Amino acid sequence: MSTTLSRKPKVTIREMRIDDIEQVSEIDRLSFSLPWPKSAYRFEILENERSYCWVAEVNESERPVEIIGMIIIWLISDDAHIATLAIHPKYRRLGIAKELLRKVLLDVIEKGAQIATLEVRESNTAAQDLYTGFGFEIVGRRWHYYVDNQEDAIQMAAFKLNRDEYLSWLRNRENRSLVDWLGK
Repeated sequence: MSTTLSRKPKVTIREMRIDDIEQVSEIDRLSFSLPWPKSAYRFEILENERSYCWVAEVNESERPVEIIGMIIIWLISDDAHIATLAIHPKYRRLGIAKELLRKVLLDVIEKGAQIATLEVRESNTAAQDLYTGFGFEIVGRRWHYYVDNQEDAIQMAAFKLNRDEYLSWLRNRENRSLVDWLGK
């Protein structure tokens, strides 16, 4: 059953906590054919000093707080590697992934990131479009990367994250792609 939202929810983006793991795992399970085990989230939150874990939550007065999206980025030297990003299916196409990615990129740039990298399924064109809108470009392919169906991964990267134009766009973006912002 598909649920259509009558209005865009009020979303808060914050750091992930241990008590978020149940809801984050459910989003992961609904989003990916190879979800992470709960122990992986626990490790990322508590033990991995290079991991930056964030969630998007909706808090509407008539319902309990609900986690609707999550992202984990590993900051290794000046490379911010996007390990996972997912939005609950009923909240997709509302700009939540864009806002989550925007805020987390700003955070890791402040911590020294100059490039961002990721792998995405070849068939996941919606995610590829999201990343392209943030200035990512295809830089390679990992053949048969996903063990569930041997699908290739597309490697994407965004370079020079700390340049003034990119930072200005991240701080001021109004749902426009980077290409539109720079007028290219």
